[in-house]
Amino acid sequence: MAKVSLPVFVEQMLQPGFYPHPVQEPIQLIQTHVSYVFLTGDYAYKVKKPVNFGFLDFSTSQKRKHFCEEELRLNQRSAKELYLEVLPITMVAGQYYLGGNQQAVEYTLKMRQFPQEALLSEMFVQGKLQQLHLQQLGKELAKFHAQTATNDYIRSFGEVARIRAAFDENYQQTEKYIGGPQTQTQFAETKQYTDKFFRERTKVFKSRMSGDFIRECHGDLHLRNIALWQDRFLLFDCIEFNESFRFVDVMYDVAFTVMDLESRQRQDLANAFLNSYVEETGDWEGLQVLPLYLSRQAYVRAKVNSFLLDDPGVPEQVKQEIAETAASYYKQAWEYTKPRQGRLILMSGLSGSGKSTTARYLARQLGAIHLRSDAVRKHLAGIPLMQRGEDDLYTPQMTQQTYTRLQELGIMLATEGFTVILDAKYDRQQLRSEAIAQATEKGIPLYILYCQAPLEVIRQRLQNRSDDIADATVDLLPLQQKSAQEFTEQEKPLVKILDTTLPLQAQLKEILQIFSP
Repeated sequence: MAKVSLPVFVEQMLQPGFYPHPVQEPIQLIQTHVSYVFLTGDYAYKVKKPVNFGFLDFSTSQKRKHFCEEELRLNQRSAKELYLEVLPITMVAGQYYLGGNQQAVEYTLKMRQFPQEALLSEMFVQGKLQQLHLQQLGKELAKFHAQTATNDYIRSFGEVARIRAAFDENYQQTEKYIGGPQTQTQFAETKQYTDKFFRERTKVFKSRMSGDFIRECHGDLHLRNIALWQDRFLLFDCIEFNESFRFVDVMYDVAFTVMDLESRQRQDLANAFLNSYVEETGDWEGLQVLPLYLSRQAYVRAKVNSFLLDDPGVPEQVKQEIAETAASYYKQAWEYTKPRQGRLILMSGLSGSGKSTTARYLARQLGAIHLRSDAVRKHLAGIPLMQRGEDDLYTPQMTQQTYTRLQELGIMLATEGFTVILDAKYDRQQLRSEAIAQATEKGIPLYILYCQAPLEVIRQRLQNRSDDIADATVDLLPLQQKSAQEFTEQEKPLVKILDTTLPLQAQLKEILQIFSP
């Protein structure tokens, strides 16, 4: 088999003598469709390929220099430890050099190299990526988005016409792969879904713009672009080459990570990340656009892999695997467009009875949105989730507002096809009946899970509770017991009673069977 040829400067960058510092041999070369990355030990060097895909133009040396500098600037927002400087590559008498005073013939971005096992993609392969990691990542992304820029210019990228242009470009650029990794049915139905979404959801897009949810985001937030290094999440390799891929809805970033985890068949990890993010931000309305962006991100991964099939620098035996990967992503993009039946689960029980533990377990199994009343209440009051609420947070009026908001969100999201768990005491018949009536009117199946445990167990749980947004304490239990109202005869068929001192899996088997796709 013929050896795949590399540019001369790339061959020289694979030689230890090219670098003014010690290297770890052999130098490893990683290729993407747009760049060469050289791993030398302490440092990594990235060189952009002279390509023009329309959405990305690195065709001239000056453009490659500009986008190296942009990559340095933008990634210092969330990975400043990694991004060091842009250096010229010069040539003297046919020999390439890093730096130097001669005119640059190429440019490279110098980065601090971290262990590959710090990548979330590698942690996943090694079985080290846990739900707690994804919960923390959700919070970190929420902080990142809160600090990112927005203004009238950036917000303008939230207009339907501008968003749609990127989708249409994806379809145009992948038509030639129909009959290969893409199928005609998947192509047509995926496009029909997005066309309809843009046509019918104008108000949603406008609300995303007016709510400042169009920001200067990361733009490419899959697991290979996130590292957990020195106890910090580093979001690196953001989109520097195209404003329309970076000036996006925050849900665009969220969708990339969710899609990547679900492509790896780990819905539970994706759910931990998603629920953590939306709880931290309070942006539950953003979930209305999530399916659109999930489909888009899977489609982009399919497209990028498809492009590699046309790259003469990629060996033929590798292309077979790439074609299979692209086909899988095209199918995933299509599956996100399929209609789903929304469902509603009301948790019920005393504080400390195990509602949130049960709800969290169910959410992971079902891919459900877990809405905690504690989070909704604090977002309504405009206070940080971990801040203890004062008495005015728990007035009857505030409690009514909280349940009204819970119900509005639950019905809205279930109407969109999500399974939604409303995690609150639901100890009053009036609160339950309002939710039941709304769900019945909308044709949304509803279930009530009543959690119970011996009083001494509940007291112990409340005393041991720490690092949680819930404020309830042991002294509230007598009042909660007194005010709780029995389930009516009409409600009882909807209720399943759970003893939360027993294993949840066996008790929830029936619910999981009912709710499984």
